Amino acid sequence: MAKSQGRVPRLYIDEKLSAHADVVLPREDSHYLVTVLRLGEGAEVRLFNERDGEWSCELTGAHRKAAAAEPRELLRAASPPPDIDYLFAPLKSARLDYLAQKATEMGVRRIRPVITQHTVAERVKTDRLRANAIEAAEQCNMVWVPEVQEPVRLADALAGLEAGRRLIFCDEAAGMANPVEALKTVLPGPLAVLLGPEGGFSEDERAMIRTVPGCVALSLGPRIMRADTAAVAVLALVQSVLGDWR
Repeated sequence: MAKSQGRVPRLYIDEKLSAHADVVLPREDSHYLVTVLRLGEGAEVRLFNERDGEWSCELTGAHRKAAAAEPRELLRAASPPPDIDYLFAPLKSARLDYLAQKATEMGVRRIRPVITQHTVAERVKTDRLRANAIEAAEQCNMVWVPEVQEPVRLADALAGLEAGRRLIFCDEAAGMANPVEALKTVLPGPLAVLLGPEGGFSEDERAMIRTVPGCVALSLGPRIMRADTAAVAVLALVQSVLGDWR
């Protein structure tokens, strides 16, 4: 659904955006602009995606099922966040929605569900994850939406990490070392941040994770957090030490 930036509606569209090339909007967005906001031809809207950036556009067809808009001016180029993969054990749907939104707002480039031994929700609707990521990007004035990947088993996710991508995993058995100091041992570059289920990783999984070259186990402090809270905490730490908050 479209969101407003100031008084100008702003929405994501997965179509090519280029100057003076009309774009037909999806039915849901057309309904929102024409029926809910009551916009007519000539109204300004802002369209964006992670390939073509954000454009100021003019409505050229105010049809509630298939409105059309013409890009007039490029406002901002696409702005990718740091190269961070966020790997997590899926949660139940309402909290999974929250996690997708917050991971987007915290600036990850990819959202990657992984199935662990203690995962409580193995069925993941990636289209729903994607919709929540888009909504967060619309609301937070981002010109980027993270890629949402299909769920894989933890062993496959670890085996598929490319050379040079450092793995940071939240480990309740890591001890009480200062997480900021632990992150300072990691060189800036492509990262993967791994968060397990609320039951934690099994001993076998923990041992498997530690075999990944250069992995760093991270404590999140003395309190036990829910998985969706821990997601925000660890991503804030990573962005402040290694990401674009520096």
